[in-house]
Amino acid sequence: MDAADLQRIAAYVMPVVPACRSDLGFLFGTRHGVPAFCDAACDLWRDGMFDRLLVSGGVTAGSAHAEADIIAAELVRRGMPEEVLILETAATNTEENVVLGRLRAAQCMDVDAVRSILAIGKICAARRYLMTLRRHWPGVRTSLCAVNDFGVPVERWHEHEVFRARVLAEFDKIPRYLRAGCVQELDDDMSRPPL
Repeated sequence: MDAADLQRIAAYVMPVVPACRSDLGFLFGTRHGVPAFCDAACDLWRDGMFDRLLVSGGVTAGSAHAEADIIAAELVRRGMPEEVLILETAATNTEENVVLGRLRAAQCMDVDAVRSILAIGKICAARRYLMTLRRHWPGVRTSLCAVNDFGVPVERWHEHEVFRARVLAEFDKIPRYLRAGCVQELDDDMSRPPL
């Protein structure tokens, strides 16, 4: 792969979609880099980017607690009131995050009134989050806070072993998820995987 290939892969997998004031924040669960995700979510909430935050993530290997519960405890420790949070604690993958998260949100608010969602999650999975929301929560405007907790600038993703592996894994699985109907392509000028 040459520099142009790397740039096209990065632009596809990690699209830049600036965060916008939204009806709902949606933090996708993670077990890695939790402090960075919580810092980002708290900063967005303090800046008035959303009033309610849906945190979705179930129990993962090596933990007895759901990702959403672990993240919620950290958010509250940073000053976010519990009443801001909507927790979904069963999801084990991104599709379940959205499907089960939407069902959980419907128990706490009028989801038909949600016209915009600010997705918060791993930079290397940015496109997949947006594509999954497009497929399973259609009709909402989405924006993104992509958290880079790899310790290198995004333009140097290919120089960091773990960052590179995660981006290339995303690039490999998105076409499979499209074929399986788990995600829906975005309507942008990068709607087809490069190469």
